[in-house]
Amino acid sequence: METDSRQSTGPDAGAFPGFEDLKKLIEKFQLPSLDIDALIDWQRKDMEALTEMNRQASEGIKALVERRNEILRETLAEWQAAVKEATGAEVISKRAEVAKQGIEKAVANFRELSEMEAQARNNAWKVVQDRMQENMVSLQKLLQPK
Repeated sequence: METDSRQSTGPDAGAFPGFEDLKKLIEKFQLPSLDIDALIDWQRKDMEALTEMNRQASEGIKALVERRNEILRETLAEWQAAVKEATGAEVISKRAEVAKQGIEKAVANFRELSEMEAQARNNAWKVVQDRMQENMVSLQKLLQPK
């Protein structure tokens, strides 16, 4: 089995391999009004934006999972304390109050987790939106006659 022994060179070769090969291929066709360096830079920035989007999404999910686990630990501790405190005649009223507080807290926790998830999604999507705007500007520049 053969392996590709070619090494990409250039400023972006280590970050995103293959750009130098793409540049050579485009140069081979000798398209007269195409700014190859701008095209390569455009693609590099797209890859950087995708990398940042994935980082934002990953951090958001990590924070969401950590908070969910924290909420679960707190809830279990509260239920254990409530069970230990409930004795005799006050058991029924105590359980009703604990259940009411538990439901209220569960709704608040659900709201918090939903907001965290939405914020993580928005942060990741903003990276893509910003890059799409940059792409439109770059495309307009690339299409301008030299």
